[in-house]
Amino acid sequence: MLTRELFREDAYLREAQSEVLAADERGIILAATNFYAMGGGQPGDTGSVEWAGGAVRVTDTRRGGDGSSIVHCAAPGAALPAPGTLVRLVIDWERRYRLMRMHTCLHVLTAVVPGPVNGGSVREDSGRLDFDLQGERLDKADIEARLNGLIRAGAAVSTEWVTDQALGESPELVKTMSVKPPVGTGRVRLLRIDGIDLQACGGTHVADIAEIGAVSVTKIESKGRQNRRVSVAFRP
Repeated sequence: MLTRELFREDAYLREAQSEVLAADERGIILAATNFYAMGGGQPGDTGSVEWAGGAVRVTDTRRGGDGSSIVHCAAPGAALPAPGTLVRLVIDWERRYRLMRMHTCLHVLTAVVPGPVNGGSVREDSGRLDFDLQGERLDKADIEARLNGLIRAGAAVSTEWVTDQALGESPELVKTMSVKPPVGTGRVRLLRIDGIDLQACGGTHVADIAEIGAVSVTKIESKGRQNRRVSVAFRP
């Protein structure tokens, strides 16, 4: 079952309407959704699915086993809408917006810290990236100053698409070695931060990096001989 991914068309879409395609113990599958499905280090959205005479809390959002459907997970035993029901989808916007800001912040971080990325994680108020730096030392204060300097200056964020072939011919567009972008559908989504970064990514992001706000580099850790973990968090 194919779910139309409204969050890719508009990351700021807080509410939407859709039709239920299936509902069982796994959760609810819809014809379209504004809920982001967990992936690329970014957690799945939470929120609610509402319909005439009922509502259910969405505790997580994940991809179905077929890869094309998106499952809206609910608490065990929750009353679910029947297939064919028209529902209203409401995401937890404050949580999503924090995730969008932090995910975009990590993209900016890859422009500040050189080297391939071995892993990462996006959380509501913090995030981290593991860089393969072959033992190179990092200056925490310098990274924080340069990161915040770029954020304060601002830069537009946009998405574009390239073919699988074009991505294969431009390996520099894939910075995260541990999470490869999905290929096989004929095209791959890129995130562009004007004048700063361009790389493959399927997550949700803000429209301008100035929306990220001030951040702190909270920790730099050695993870093995050549990996350096850089952790960042929003300032209070």
